[in-house]
Amino acid sequence: MGRQVAIPYPPHRIVSLVPSQTELLYDLGLSHRIVGVTKFCIHPPTARHTAAVIGGTKNFHFDKIASCQPHLILGNKEENYQEGIEQLATRHPVWMSDIATLADSLDMIRRVGLLTGRKEAADTLAAEIANSFAGLVPASEPVPAAYFIWRKPYMVAAGGTFIDDMLARAGFHNVFGHLGRYPEITPEQLQAAAPRQILLSSEPYPFGEKHVAEFQAICPTAEIRIVDGELFSWYGSRLRYSATYFRELWPTL
Repeated sequence: MGRQVAIPYPPHRIVSLVPSQTELLYDLGLSHRIVGVTKFCIHPPTARHTAAVIGGTKNFHFDKIASCQPHLILGNKEENYQEGIEQLATRHPVWMSDIATLADSLDMIRRVGLLTGRKEAADTLAAEIANSFAGLVPASEPVPAAYFIWRKPYMVAAGGTFIDDMLARAGFHNVFGHLGRYPEITPEQLQAAAPRQILLSSEPYPFGEKHVAEFQAICPTAEIRIVDGELFSWYGSRLRYSATYFRELWPTL
C-alpha cells in the first residue's frame, strides 16, 4: 500500500483488527502476544476471552486499543476504514494488508510471519495452502453462479474481490464478475443474469434454508445453495480447508 511501518522486532503486543488475520496469528503460535481482537474474531473461540475486545472491524474503540499498548496493529484495507486507520497510525505502528487474490493472501501470510518472527511457520503454512489449491482442478466447465453476501438490499460479490477469485478456483463463473466490488442487485438483474446456481453465503448476512424459497421464486430453474462464507472469504490460515471444501461442492455442479 506504499506505507512504511517501523515496529519493535519481534513485536510482543499485537492487536488484530481482522478476524481472518487473528486466526492466522494464533495458528502461527502467537497467542501469548495477542493483546487485542475484534468482536468478530471467532476463530479460535478463545480469542475473545484471552485478549481485549476492541470493538468491530469498522467501529473499533481507540481508547481500548491505546490501553493495549500495541507494538503492532494488523489491519486490512477492505475490512477496516481509512479514517480510523489513519488515526491509529498517528500513535501506533499499523501494518495493512490488501487482499484480492490467492496470491495476495499467500504473500500476506509470509509477510506476517516475517513481521512477527514466525517466518518458518508462515512459509510452511503458505506452501501447504498453495499446494492444496494447485491440486484443485474442476472437472467440468465453469458453472454460471451468483454469490450473495447480503439481503435487503440484495448484494453480491462481484469483480475485483477475493471471493471472485475463490469462485473461479472453485469452478464457478461469476455472472456479476463484470461489475465492481459489492454491488446492489435487483431481482430483475438476477433473472437477466440467469445463473445456474445461486450461492447464499453464511456471512456476513446469515443466509439459511429459510431463504431458499425466496431466491427460487426469482430464478425457478437455478439451484440455490447455502455455502460456508468463511471458506470463500477468509484469507488467512482458514484457507487450508477451502480447496477440500470446494472439491466437495463439485458433485452437484
